[in-house]
Amino acid sequence: MKKKIGKIILIIALLGISAFLLKGDVWIFWTWYLLAGVLGLLAMPVTGMLFSGFEDKGWMFSKVLCIAVTGFLTWFLVAVNLLDFTVWTCAGVVIVCALGCGILFRHQSRTGKECFPTGGVNLVFWEEILFFAIFLMWTYLAGFHPAAYGTEKFMDYGFMEAMMRSTELPAVDLWYSEGHINYYYGGQYFAVFLTKLSGSKPELTYNLMRTFVAAFAFVLPFSLVYQMTSDRLGRGMRRKKAWIPAVSGITAGVAVSIAGNMHYVIYGVLIPAIEKMTGAENISSYWFPDATRYIGYDPDVPDKTIHEFPCYSFVLGDLHAHVVNIFFVLLLMGLLYAWMQETRRHSLSSEISSVRFWKEQLLIPALLLVSLLLGMFQWTNFWDFVIYFVVTGGAVLFMNIVRFEGKWKTILAVTAAQAVEVLGISYLVILPFTLKFKTMVEGIALAQFHSLPYQLLVLWGLPAMLTILFLICVLREKLFRKRKKNLYTWMRSVCIPDLFAVIMGLCAIGLVIIPEIVYVRDIYENGYARANTMFKLTYQAYLLFGMTMGYVIYRMLLLSRQKVIKVLSGIGLFLLVCTCGYFGNSVRAWFGEVWKPEVYQGLNAVAYIETEFPEDAAGIYWLKENVDGSPVVLEANGDSYTAFNRVSAMTGLPTIVGWRVHEWLWRNDVEDLNEKSAEVETIYTSADAEEVKNLLEYYDVSYIFVGAREREKYGENLNEALLETMGEVVFRDENYGTWILKVNMEF
Repeated sequence: MKKKIGKIILIIALLGISAFLLKGDVWIFWTWYLLAGVLGLLAMPVTGMLFSGFEDKGWMFSKVLCIAVTGFLTWFLVAVNLLDFTVWTCAGVVIVCALGCGILFRHQSRTGKECFPTGGVNLVFWEEILFFAIFLMWTYLAGFHPAAYGTEKFMDYGFMEAMMRSTELPAVDLWYSEGHINYYYGGQYFAVFLTKLSGSKPELTYNLMRTFVAAFAFVLPFSLVYQMTSDRLGRGMRRKKAWIPAVSGITAGVAVSIAGNMHYVIYGVLIPAIEKMTGAENISSYWFPDATRYIGYDPDVPDKTIHEFPCYSFVLGDLHAHVVNIFFVLLLMGLLYAWMQETRRHSLSSEISSVRFWKEQLLIPALLLVSLLLGMFQWTNFWDFVIYFVVTGGAVLFMNIVRFEGKWKTILAVTAAQAVEVLGISYLVILPFTLKFKTMVEGIALAQFHSLPYQLLVLWGLPAMLTILFLICVLREKLFRKRKKNLYTWMRSVCIPDLFAVIMGLCAIGLVIIPEIVYVRDIYENGYARANTMFKLTYQAYLLFGMTMGYVIYRMLLLSRQKVIKVLSGIGLFLLVCTCGYFGNSVRAWFGEVWKPEVYQGLNAVAYIETEFPEDAAGIYWLKENVDGSPVVLEANGDSYTAFNRVSAMTGLPTIVGWRVHEWLWRNDVEDLNEKSAEVETIYTSADAEEVKNLLEYYDVSYIFVGAREREKYGENLNEALLETMGEVVFRDENYGTWILKVNMEF
């Protein structure tokens, strides 16, 4: 009874704290938290079946599973022009899926199958507390720097606004009105899907989506590594040391979503401390992005690279595809482990030559769902498709080696068939995207530059060494004592949690090594050739390393008989904890005085325009409130990462041409972009009314925006008098002189 009262008090306390910290934003925060809970509950008949070996039946994964399936199905139906992208479509798809899950639940009840975590209620409670607390923490922090302004936030927010306006997908490109979005817009799509489903507005959900993902980036690794550790300990030790799985899971959550890397420890803590002790005049300063811009920058060489990680992404606040895809990637990893866990418990029931055998190998629910996710990755973040196809292949191959007892002909036949199946399904389900998408990849080339060895050690040495240490530990335990020393003997003797940790760790090491050998060619070859390749590969390596460390550190500390391994594991844990200082450093640098709730600004991502663009704010708000659909609005264009194209970004309304580098990457047609840029200038500056009219007709321009950036770019050449003859001025700000004209060719 006391425990129940304590839990109730804890819930009330968290609700009160959230209301105090988030103020008016708490309603949308609670809405999204409850929405995730409802969606997860609806999907439990499916999730409970797939995660039957988990103590919580995959409770946390169920939320993401429902979002992935219902969101993807909605997109598919819209993309093939069967339905319009509306609130009712989103809700209708969810209802239909819920009915299907209800039918499945009824069948499970009749057959005695349990899909809900009746035996793991306590675990579910604490997972929910963790999810709520981490979600609240990141949401509160986001409210200290909510502006969708700076870095690539214009693009991310603009994609959301464009899709909110559109009933078709892909939406019209806000920076290229003659075409549709030709980029991996799936991440922003899911933010819009949840926005429509919750009846909220993108001004708030832009920030809420990234904090939502950040919360899952903690609890999903927690859930997976908790189960791995629990499986490894067994019932006996689990009773004696029941706290170990929880601590291991929390460590994994921290390692994936909160920790930094050793660059912070060395350059942000140790070097400045040594300089102070030695009385150096200039103490090194540390800026948190330094940990993501090290190779190529220190020392300065013509090989600039990027090596970001989740904590940096969550602090910075860009709603990129690779960020949103984090919780789908973690779902895939959970599915793979659940499948391996289940497969190990069952023996083969038929011969390879039988039809039943091949049905059993090819109609595996978990692998079919993994195939769907991999297909989805081609639209959310293509790099993740390639990476996790390989990870899936590794898991499948390893399990087939174990299942078929080293019979290599059977192993290779089944693995090849499953690979073809996964690849075929993944390409088939994403055809509505790929048929309309023009790739920006120009091939693969050998790396001309290489990272300095000590730089690799600084960034990834800690997790890589822990992975290698664990591999040595497992080899020593399982292989050296065997008479027959071969791959099958070793893998057969290794338990599933250990084997899965080995797969994650080795795949992560491979992802770090690949950019040292080859890179994918794109428009950034001059000085930044390896940047995108290293960025996308090592980002996923960080996720895999984080979960690996969360498991192997405690696995070696508790179960290894070698003192040296225990000592090294303890050192590894200490260093991992030290890297968490990066979180505090980056929070202070980016968000400011977060210990003062009165400084909290709120989640509104566009409120900043009133201070940053006061001349244009009223005009932008007028367009948002009075213009429906996606008519073309003319505004001055400019370089990427600048304040130009603020109108299209904040409203989602397409303009003739926008950020130069981004459209160059997406379309790889510089001449076309230059021509459009020149014609935009002609419209704003020409004295030839007929020429201006023809261009407006050609580009189907509905509105012309004249504000601060237009006057800044075109100066005295801006021909406002001529432009006003092209239609009717529907908005004018008397204080700043900003005005909007609705084009009418009859004038």
